[in-house]
Amino acid sequence: MRKNHNHTPESKFRHDLDLCSKKKSLPAAISLYETALSDKLRLNHYHFNALLYVCSETVTDPSNRASAFEFGFRVFDRMLAGDVKPTEATVTAVARLAAAVGDGDRAFGLVKTMGEYTVTPKLRSLEPALFCYCRNLEADKAYEVEDYMVSVGVSAEEPDLAALLKVSADTGRGERVYGYLHKLRRAVRCVSESTAEIIKGWFGGAGAGEVGVEEWDSERVEEAVSRNGGGWHGLGWLGKGEWDVRRVNVDVGGGCVTCGEQLVCVDIDRDETEKFAQAVAGLAMEREVQSNFKDFQDWLDTHAEYEAIVDGANIGLYQQNFAEEQLDAVVKELHSRSNKWPLVVLHNKRVKSLLENASNRKLLEEWIAQGVLYGTPHGSNDDWYWLYAAVKLKCLLVTNDEMRDHIFELLGRSFFLKWKERHQVRYTFLKGDLKLEMPPSYSLVIQESEKGNWHVPLAGEWTDESSRTWLCIARPGSCEASGRDNHKLVVKSCDAKSISNDKLHGNSDSSPIRDKQTCTTGKRKERSVSPSRLDC
Repeated sequence: MRKNHNHTPESKFRHDLDLCSKKKSLPAAISLYETALSDKLRLNHYHFNALLYVCSETVTDPSNRASAFEFGFRVFDRMLAGDVKPTEATVTAVARLAAAVGDGDRAFGLVKTMGEYTVTPKLRSLEPALFCYCRNLEADKAYEVEDYMVSVGVSAEEPDLAALLKVSADTGRGERVYGYLHKLRRAVRCVSESTAEIIKGWFGGAGAGEVGVEEWDSERVEEAVSRNGGGWHGLGWLGKGEWDVRRVNVDVGGGCVTCGEQLVCVDIDRDETEKFAQAVAGLAMEREVQSNFKDFQDWLDTHAEYEAIVDGANIGLYQQNFAEEQLDAVVKELHSRSNKWPLVVLHNKRVKSLLENASNRKLLEEWIAQGVLYGTPHGSNDDWYWLYAAVKLKCLLVTNDEMRDHIFELLGRSFFLKWKERHQVRYTFLKGDLKLEMPPSYSLVIQESEKGNWHVPLAGEWTDESSRTWLCIARPGSCEASGRDNHKLVVKSCDAKSISNDKLHGNSDSSPIRDKQTCTTGKRKERSVSPSRLDC
């Protein structure tokens, strides 16, 4: 006869503990624990962690705080005495208990012991100490927790950065506030309402009006903005005096409807761009015939005047067998907008096939004469070539390729998405008519202007982006020179090429935030003769 385990003391304890955990009942947890000790049951990881979970969930109730704290540490001490190795969940639970009674030092100390148990801290493990220090206005200790987070590879998220910003504001540490605004800019696109209130609180206080410099080198600031990819300079507070904080909207062109400042489409910075180009080249050299790709790099160094790169295969094969008419339409449209020819990257096999057709030969010969075409060698992957060219030359890339293949995953995602947003041009053909979807005219991200003003987007769902709420933060008088005509200015970003907004916008199909091309300044040298490399 099969033995029934359903009513053994161990199984009954486990069943009752699960119910207790589900109901988050502290009295039931204490009673079960005492019964288990009385019955001399052997407690394991699961049992201890379930008991500690109940404690950590009930310690926030003032009526339970003292008993939850005392019982939780009694359970934890028993766990250690019984040589049951704590897990990350264990330490996180007891850290929450310590933080709940205001003991940030104990909470932080517990996390720092995780290494003894070969356990890696998570963000949730460090947040109890961080938030406790912030609540207690122990700013230096909060910064120490943040430094420890960095040392163990844990990334702070919006609630953590908002807490650090608030404790910095509450203790009058203006330079720290400045730093955390930029950390928020890097961590999130739009801030929550609670974070927005913290930001408003700082700028509305007396301390914010006292930080900053009355005079600064505008050329140095402009250079920093360009170096950083646009949208911020990172040189510290500019200006002096009280701030004016308003809830505003931004029009479809990126202009603040209140102060008139022009927001920008933020690019990756120069260092990231160079690392990106090197990463693409390195992976290409591993997978291509090295001499072939090195030839392309050398050729591109002497033909660096292109403002747009075209993924020839992607466009030619759009919704059908290869159609050179589609590719020709894109080339002509780009040329009509900027009066400069783009570079079409197309595999040599496809080029040869087109040249063999008499109806296509004239078009191909015109492209070759104008320096429009680069034929990639046999056996190569043309993806490497058009991606490298677009990154290296900091210009537009016309393709519908979402770049999700494994070769792109190898590059990492840290700045790839930001680069795509700024540089990728998508397209459609509606009944044969070309529509280009240009990069957005501005980025949904905290932006710091060359005048020291700030614009902060708030999270939320909107029927169109022009309805989204932003915080416009400026010192009175700092935007007086900004007018509605400024919305027509070319947006600067990371040394990219200069193309007129009006010429580029042309016949583009755009969403509310992708309605106008924003490009950067910079003079271009004249085109060299015949940039094509065709091994035909």
